Amino acid sequence: MTEPSLNELQEAIEELTTYQQRLKQDVIAMGQKLRLPKKKVDSTLEEHPELQRIEEVLSQLIAQRDKQSES
Repeated sequence: MTEPSLNELQEAIEELTTYQQRLKQDVIAMGQKLRLPKKKVDSTLEEHPELQRIEEVLSQLIAQRDKQSES
């Protein structure tokens, strides 16, 4: 399997970041709709398994992009 190009990595990072932001906004909007305290919404954002996984993948993609750009 070939390594993704820098352009492909950047596109994946941008798309994943956009999805992450949209998911965060959805969680915040739902919390506001349910009139949850801000602390509860913040806690939910920190503990959200999908958001945690997205953060892990983003970190890996960014590290891979940075490593390739150094080469």
